[in-house]
Amino acid sequence: MALTGLEIYKLLPKTNCKKCGRATCLAFAMQLAQKKADLKECPDVSEEAKSKLGEASAPPIKLVTIGNGDKQVKIGEENVLFRHDEKFYNPTGIAVTIGDDLDDSAFKERLGKINNFKFTRVGTDIEIDLIALQDKSGDASKFSEKAKEVCNNTHLSIILESKSVDTMKAALESCADKRPLIHGANSENWEPMAQLAKEKGCPLSVSAPSLEEIADLTEKIKGVGVENLVLHQSSSNIKEVLQGLTKIRRAALRKAFRPLGFPVLTNMANGDPGREIASASAFIAKYAGIVVVNACEPWQIMPLLTVRQNIYTDPQKPVQVQPKLYEVGQPNEDSPVLFTTNFSLTYYTVEGEVEASRVSSYILAVETGGTSVLTAYSGDKLNEDVVAKAMASAQIEQKVKHKKLIIPGLVAVLSAKIQEKTNWEVLVGPKEASGLPTYLKTTWR
Repeated sequence: MALTGLEIYKLLPKTNCKKCGRATCLAFAMQLAQKKADLKECPDVSEEAKSKLGEASAPPIKLVTIGNGDKQVKIGEENVLFRHDEKFYNPTGIAVTIGDDLDDSAFKERLGKINNFKFTRVGTDIEIDLIALQDKSGDASKFSEKAKEVCNNTHLSIILESKSVDTMKAALESCADKRPLIHGANSENWEPMAQLAKEKGCPLSVSAPSLEEIADLTEKIKGVGVENLVLHQSSSNIKEVLQGLTKIRRAALRKAFRPLGFPVLTNMANGDPGREIASASAFIAKYAGIVVVNACEPWQIMPLLTVRQNIYTDPQKPVQVQPKLYEVGQPNEDSPVLFTTNFSLTYYTVEGEVEASRVSSYILAVETGGTSVLTAYSGDKLNEDVVAKAMASAQIEQKVKHKKLIIPGLVAVLSAKIQEKTNWEVLVGPKEASGLPTYLKTTWR
């Protein structure tokens, strides 16, 4: 049962020393109750209070780390149901499967393809996080051999999927140091699987058809000393999985129900790549910690990574580029100069169209707090003074010999004011970025 702020306050030193960064012990207690603070932030808390408050002050969803080094995957430790209430913190891990039953050539080809999944979107590199090695052969030595090959030839974190304790043990002999997720514990094998996870220091997934069975298993496994757990509702019905994901998140956050206070893995492979990616996208939104897919083509993976990138941004903080003068191609003193806002999506859309035109240009990203052209104009964050200041800061006059500025067509109303403020000739560009290639090849020239 979750403790209230006042109940927590009674166990704190009550000195109002501000060492935790809060004005009073009561304020700190209230934040502990809301899971917005960590008990470790109070240096003077007693051991008795630590023992009583340890679980009460812990995050409602445990943080679980898979792998090590730069590519370790952190999932869980979320504290809101809805992204607009705050934000989601640890992005869903995206895993692609590889079966141990593939011949050597096919295995290497698929492994290489998975390793190379990397895209750049709005200036950010996005890629998958995990390889899920599946025990399809039923051969412990073969699974162990493929596990070793994966461990030695990937920079990604690893999921080992097998219900056989002996098979899992054999595989871990060669790659336990990479801290893979042991995926395969259920009501029949949970005890030896838990002992294996404890011995090797690896996180463990817990699978069962119902949430009641999952909760029962997590309590048993925690009882033998394994705390880093990932839940898996073994259902092939998308509706059931989505309902399960929602119930788990609500139980953890609203009811502080510790047996379900762990991140969740989903796997919805059904042979149809389109449906698989659509399902996985829905699971990312609500509320999977890991999604495992069979899809292994760039056109299938790119949409999934894009969905994740969009969801795991701070809704209260627009994604921005640095406000400055950018060069596209190899611009010279005769090249066109355009401006747009420093909202990431707006800037990279404009940059992409300028690149497509093959007309080397300068693009001035104006500081508007990361808002789009019309939004910035409506909020008076984009006006002649802002543009003039950005131009002066970028020292554009030293870059080109002409004094012509192309402005977005959506703010054509600013043309006269900008011209008067800067003494530059203002050219009104197209309203949509898609019109820039034609504009730069015809109107500009």
